[in-house]
Amino acid sequence: MTEISQGEVINDITPIAFNLGSVVLTRGMDELCGGNHALLLPLLNRHDNCDWGNCCQEDAIQNNWATHNELRIMSVYAFLGEAVWIITESDRSATTILLPTEY
Repeated sequence: MTEISQGEVINDITPIAFNLGSVVLTRGMDELCGGNHALLLPLLNRHDNCDWGNCCQEDAIQNNWATHNELRIMSVYAFLGEAVWIITESDRSATTILLPTEY
């Protein structure tokens, strides 16, 4: 997969700022970071700044579109040797940090 850089214009869709809502994480993520949730802040900041991480180009385009149209936004990052997903709900009520196996 291609790393998508912060706020990159993809297919003429420039992402815009969006609300994260309440930020929560799963039990697996809590265990992975050893309860030190501050370790996750760089990933959350990337997501919040429209840096979609290791997602494919189609997903990056969808995310850019989603920032304009109240659709779900999903980023993919590597963290401590694991893939991590960050998903912001379409209504912007919540953002969840999770392992793919917990979806």
